[in-house]
Amino acid sequence: MLRKLSMYSRLLVVTIAAARIHAQTDFDWQSLPATAALSWVPCYSTLQCAQLEVPLDYTSDAGNASIAIVRLPSTSPADQYKGPILFNPGGPGGSGVSAIVGVGQQFADFLGPEFDIVGFDPRGVANSRPAVSFFETAAERAFWTPPDLNLRYPSYNASPAVIPNQWAQYQLIGQQAVKTDTGDWLKHISTDNVARDMLEIVKAFGQDKLMYWGVSYGTVLGQTFATLFPDNVGRMVIDGVLDGEAWYSANLTEAMTDTDKTLQAFYDGCVAAGPAACDFYAPTAAEIAANLTSLVESIAAQPIPVLNNVSHGIIDFSWIRNLIFAATYSPYDSYSTFATQLAQLAAGQPDATYAAHQSAQFECGDDNTAAGNIFESEIATTCNDAVAVTDRIPELRAFYENEAKLSSFADIWAEWRVWCSGWRIHRPGRFSGPVGANTSYPLLVIGNTADPITPLQWARKASTLFPGSVLLTQNSPGHTSIVAASACTHGAMQAYFVNGTLPASGTVCQVDIPLFPPRTSARSVQGKVVDQVTKIADVVLPMIRRTR
Repeated sequence: MLRKLSMYSRLLVVTIAAARIHAQTDFDWQSLPATAALSWVPCYSTLQCAQLEVPLDYTSDAGNASIAIVRLPSTSPADQYKGPILFNPGGPGGSGVSAIVGVGQQFADFLGPEFDIVGFDPRGVANSRPAVSFFETAAERAFWTPPDLNLRYPSYNASPAVIPNQWAQYQLIGQQAVKTDTGDWLKHISTDNVARDMLEIVKAFGQDKLMYWGVSYGTVLGQTFATLFPDNVGRMVIDGVLDGEAWYSANLTEAMTDTDKTLQAFYDGCVAAGPAACDFYAPTAAEIAANLTSLVESIAAQPIPVLNNVSHGIIDFSWIRNLIFAATYSPYDSYSTFATQLAQLAAGQPDATYAAHQSAQFECGDDNTAAGNIFESEIATTCNDAVAVTDRIPELRAFYENEAKLSSFADIWAEWRVWCSGWRIHRPGRFSGPVGANTSYPLLVIGNTADPITPLQWARKASTLFPGSVLLTQNSPGHTSIVAASACTHGAMQAYFVNGTLPASGTVCQVDIPLFPPRTSARSVQGKVVDQVTKIADVVLPMIRRTR
């Protein structure tokens, strides 16, 4: 899952790197015709691409959609080939094509050469068609969109006016969606239809059963598929599990259950690492927490203006709150840098920290075509899936206040409900839960002990809804197992996909990297699994994190 593009350590670097991958390969998806059978063409140097034609509406002949698919073919002999593994990187709105273009080989090394490693862009996303866009031109989108995330997505604690303004903003976005939906197709951008598309992909490969790895929102997609098509489950890993009931009811309050625990890991880890590895060090966790609170309060009282050679902006209360929340997604990757950035801000040196997280600026020389947009895809899928939300400002304020009882991070999370308060496009008869079924093969369910947005209790719940499934717990903070390399988790996943072997009930896997690595260490020399998982995380995590 989930939301807001930027405000994450290394996110800008990784996003630019992914863009460069596309620029260098220069594959033209628009010129690739959609076909009823998979027709592969060479692409991205070592991969194969196809556009699969699927029904836009599975209940009528209302036209077709095309699903962009990329695969890294298996290198095993035919008698050892085990079929395709489909991967979904979350969002909703994450591009499976981009994930495999970026780290398809690492997936193959991680899972085994017996499989085709397959990524696809769900309907409405990226290279699939139609792609969700609420605007006709990129300039129009830019005029609608404030330049910085703290202006677009302020903390609900920043001002009493935030919730009313957010409500009004999403009424406009909902109206804009209706205005641009001239083909009456937006209602078909939904998780249940993506699940149906996955079955079509599996059949196009000549298979009967799905093998799948879904992370974050991809776990909702996996659970939905397993519910709708329980006899077509071959292998399914759901990792960083969202509660299906919460998703379809537009009530993700319990997502915050372990968020504060994840931040506590920063305090404790910094103390354990010492000043040589943690720049925001203090002798006790309580002192570090107090220092962070003081920093946030000082920025709230006196925001920091920043002007550099690329752009300008303001580090204010909402900006720093988003920075803190962002770091909890991938602690092993971000906490060391996060500590340095906090120390720089405390020392009155904001430039490097702001530059690392600033939003890309629109330029008139850019291509003015309004391509599909990840945030607009996310809103369409999220709100098409959800019950119709008719809340007005008093109900939304009460919703936020209830969530705030669970976590100190509710101020930058409760907007999920607000998103859908202005959405008016719903497909009659769409799947709305419940999830759960007796599947043809049991699921492997993975949850972390301190996940900031998908608590372990949701993974436990999912494992009970699909009888025979096994919960594997990874003892680490962060969102999904890929945030930290674990030979134990890797071994369990590989055994499951290759041999169908499930880990023992109650298995808890430790991780193999420190939360604050010594500055002299290089992850690239810490072992093959660490290297594979780190590279996968570098590409996939930006899709999981807040995508806006």
